[in-house]
Amino acid sequence: MDRNAKKIIVHEKELVCPVCGKDQFWERKTLMNTAGVTFLGFDWANKPAQNYICDCCGYVYWFLR
Repeated sequence: MDRNAKKIIVHEKELVCPVCGKDQFWERKTLMNTAGVTFLGFDWANKPAQNYICDCCGYVYWFLR
């Protein structure tokens, strides 16, 4: 796939995919939607999570600040 896949370090530890064992990930952000905020139509106010997706098998790590 390689969507600018690279090694990722989180809290001084290198991420390794728990499924396939590879160490190349690409990034995206995903909004963590909540029912109340969505009901009111303020989806933009939800907190974003950082995702790291394994370039080999597609496993997704989610990190919320």
